[in-house]
Formats: sequence, C-alpha cells, structure tokens
Amino acid sequence: MERAARAVADGTTSPECAPLPGAYSAGFLRTVDAALAGFEAEAQALVAPSDEQVFAVIERVVLALNEAMEDSEGGTIDTDEREQLCLYIDEVLTRSGVDVGEVAARHGMRRYAITDRWRQW
Repeated sequence: MERAARAVADGTTSPECAPLPGAYSAGFLRTVDAALAGFEAEAQALVAPSDEQVFAVIERVVLALNEAMEDSEGGTIDTDEREQLCLYIDEVLTRSGVDVGEVAARHGMRRYAITDRWRQW
C-alpha cells in the first residue's frame, strides 16, 4: 500500500489503478509480505536447481498465499492481484536464473500456469 501511494504521488501510477486504501487488513498485508519475502530468499538461493526444486519453491509461496486468504480477514486475491502475483513469481525466478518457460514446457504447461496446481486465488 505504501508503494502504491508513492507511485501515485510520483505520477508513475494513476489513482484509478492504485489499490484502495483500507482494502486489505494489516494482518493480511503482513502475511502476504512475509510469504513473498520468503519466496524471494528461497528463489535467490537456488543454484542450478532441478525442476522439482523450482516447483517446490513455487508450491510453498502459493500455499502460503492461499493460507493468507483463508486466515486473514480483510484480504482477498482477485483477478488483477492474481495476474500481478503470477508475473511477480515468474520475474523473481527469472532474476534467480530459472528459465521459467523451459521448466513449464518440460511439464507440458504454459509459463503462466506454473502456479495453477496449488493456487486457490
């Protein structure tokens, strides 16, 4: 939310595209932030990972986000957020040296479907 407010203030995001203040509870945001921080750390620690290791990291973050939705009042992941989270997961893995497209293709899926097996959001 703080990042979105800064983006509106500096003109890089229009107010219409920014999330609504108060739309998410503080607990939900903390839980999601912790899940994403853990995912980033795990992804950065990957060194020449097997597909199974990549999918394990993806599974853990997706399940943590599922749990955030179930456990926290004042938070839900809708279509726009889902698309942003899937792109974020892809980008973090790519920055960590994982060719997400190749991993997905080896398992008969599109790169943006790598979260589908576990995702409830």
